[in-house]
Amino acid sequence: MAPTQGEPADVAPIIAETDAPADAPTDRLDVRSLGPPGPLKETLERLAELDGDTVLVQYNDRAPQHLYPKLEDRGYAYETLETDDATVTVIWSR
Repeated sequence: MAPTQGEPADVAPIIAETDAPADAPTDRLDVRSLGPPGPLKETLERLAELDGDTVLVQYNDRAPQHLYPKLEDRGYAYETLETDDATVTVIWSR
């Protein structure tokens, strides 16, 4: 997947700032252009498609507050970071 505008080509520095496994495969999802409930829906659908070891790096224009309880219910851990271009939520299986 090629980076989109404002998305770093290498997510390793972002993942390194979290407790997510640094050696896991990653997938990126940019939902900044979607209005509610698009980011929530797209993120949950992508997580369902991914291998349980994959770390999902979600780019949004705000912290996905409504997503957090759904992630917790499904057994995911997550951390949200602010970058210059986006709010980035790193999601991984516990």
